[in-house]
Amino acid sequence: MFKKLSLAALTAIGLSTGAYAAGGEAHVEDYSFSFEGPFGSYDQMQLQRGLKIYTEVCSACHGLQYVPIRDLSALGYNEDEVFAYASQFEVWDPELNDGDGDFRTALPTDQFPAVTSANAPDLSLMAKKRAGFHGPYGLGINQFFKGMGGAEYIASLLHGYEEAPECAPEDFPGSYNTVFTAGGYPPSCLNEEGHHTVPGSWIGMGQPLWGEDVEFDDGHSNSLESEVEDVAAFLMWTAEPKMMQRKEAGFIGVFFLLLMSVLLYLVNKRIWAPIKRKG
Repeated sequence: MFKKLSLAALTAIGLSTGAYAAGGEAHVEDYSFSFEGPFGSYDQMQLQRGLKIYTEVCSACHGLQYVPIRDLSALGYNEDEVFAYASQFEVWDPELNDGDGDFRTALPTDQFPAVTSANAPDLSLMAKKRAGFHGPYGLGINQFFKGMGGAEYIASLLHGYEEAPECAPEDFPGSYNTVFTAGGYPPSCLNEEGHHTVPGSWIGMGQPLWGEDVEFDDGHSNSLESEVEDVAAFLMWTAEPKMMQRKEAGFIGVFFLLLMSVLLYLVNKRIWAPIKRKG
């Protein structure tokens, strides 16, 4: 039985290795985000910069339909600022116009607008849907040390656009991205064994960020490197807005478990001490 399980495991590893070789496993940069680790927390200024990038660039195609606008108060905005931000959107209200429905100005109690472009995914949970770290051999062991890497994957993908390699025909559809591996791939860039000769693939989304796309109110750098980190951090917040509360609850739980362990140990010593003395 053990021999069969071992052979099955080795076969799975071999297949996953072959799949990664054929698919051209891409490198995801391990960014140092402020919210990482057990003591990490969100940087409000970074989240505000990420929101601005989303609003001025990403929202043209992508939505955040699972995020209530009122949650922006967690980013340091007051009630008037949240109302002002919501007023720039229009939402469909089915109760207006005698039940026929109509558009109205959004309120903080509404969700962010949904996707506005065909084939453009909603970004609400994107940082939790994507895993940046998988290895070795697709086993996912790196996630124990680096986390899932959803924010790292987003930042790396946005920074991974490059000029198409010489092996690709000029009219091949899409934009070449060294991180995105699920897109199209020209046969001319495969070797004799059918493996990819260049990393990544061709993605349908054109490069959205180039650097200096927005001007930040706090005077922070708007280089491409800074922009991809800021918007990736913001999308991590949209996917897990209660991360800080979850960490706090975890610490409280661990504290009480340690306290209970000490109390149980002392009670055990107290109960069994007379019996041990008699022995």
